[in-house]
Amino acid sequence: MARVREIADEAGCSAAQLALAWLLHQGEDVVPIPGTKRVTYLEENIAAADIALSDEQLAALDEAMPAGAAAGDRYPAESMGSVEL
Repeated sequence: MARVREIADEAGCSAAQLALAWLLHQGEDVVPIPGTKRVTYLEENIAAADIALSDEQLAALDEAMPAGAAAGDRYPAESMGSVEL
């Protein structure tokens, strides 16, 4: 996660904005749907659409967070009983 923050600093944005910008660079068939409860976060999410990432930054993100790096259960095992699947 530290590398992601470094790239966000380099791009002049937050890590959350960087994540959205990265998703927007993945192709026309990828549409991020961020959720938020505050107008300030909504504005931050919208601003991510204006972030242009270089090929080097995209490659660095792919290296820092390869496919499968964020895998696992969404909720802790003790909470899974209350989740309707």
